[in-house]
Amino acid sequence: MKDMIVVAEGERRLTAAEFQHLAAVPAAVEWFANIDNPRTRRAYQADLEDFCGFVGLSAAQEFRSVNRAHVLAWRAQLEHRGLAGATIRRKLAALASLFDHLLESNAVAGGNPVHGVKRPKIESNEGKTPALGDHQAKVLLDAPDPETLKGLRDRAILAVLLYHGLRREEAALLMVADLQERRGIKHLRIHGKGNKLRFLPLHPVALERIYAYLEATAHHQLDSKAPLFLPLRGRSTGVGISADGIYALVGKYAKAAGIEVAGLGVHGLRATAATNALDHEADIAKVQVWLGHANISTTRIYDRRQSRPEDSPTFRVKY
Repeated sequence: MKDMIVVAEGERRLTAAEFQHLAAVPAAVEWFANIDNPRTRRAYQADLEDFCGFVGLSAAQEFRSVNRAHVLAWRAQLEHRGLAGATIRRKLAALASLFDHLLESNAVAGGNPVHGVKRPKIESNEGKTPALGDHQAKVLLDAPDPETLKGLRDRAILAVLLYHGLRREEAALLMVADLQERRGIKHLRIHGKGNKLRFLPLHPVALERIYAYLEATAHHQLDSKAPLFLPLRGRSTGVGISADGIYALVGKYAKAAGIEVAGLGVHGLRATAATNALDHEADIAKVQVWLGHANISTTRIYDRRQSRPEDSPTFRVKY
């Protein structure tokens, strides 16, 4: 690998044929197959293409010759390109995950070349998805028209997102059968990342809206395994509303309600739910489980109790 060419300005990307050749390593195929989320899989594939194109890998066996110097050079080039710290961390995490799997499968020898490579710090404003204020959340919840089937469905979807902090994929995967009673209380069974299940008590507002929508559609009476939220077109296909459809729905109602928050999306509603729960003294460890976070450090991103504007010394100044 000493003869491997490292591209200084590193804009080269592998051709489809080159990448397929590299991805043909059996252990790498297994690694890709174990990434359940399609968006994560696409992002990690792009990250791997980026690294291989930068370093100049052209054959599968060359993975064995990658060392820390190559990873350090790549990180420097990513920084030179002006990528955000969070993006660089993700790219390094993708490469580290691949090499961990290659090592476990004996596809490469030695250690993981990414280990020991310092990850950039995430600036204090990074990772803090914009959250809505309470008044904005209320306006958004009431934006859909309760007199139409579409409005009833969308009111239920917004309530599920804002009262339970679901990811858009989790909301899209909900089935009627996921409405379950546990200890006398209605719960949502959530199919989270990595096929992990969690059960969330249904908020009374969300419960009321879901059943108002189900009463209007009556599809739950026909098949408990039907998707909870159906698209308005093609309902007979048995396919639920897509994650992208939920994303578009949130943007549409936010705009209609006059909510102008830069970068707001479904994840912004997840941030709103988490921030609101923490502001009202929810235990952060329980919020971690509630959101389906593997690590509590991810949950802490939403803990903004130390930076609430209303607690600023500004409002203690009196003349």
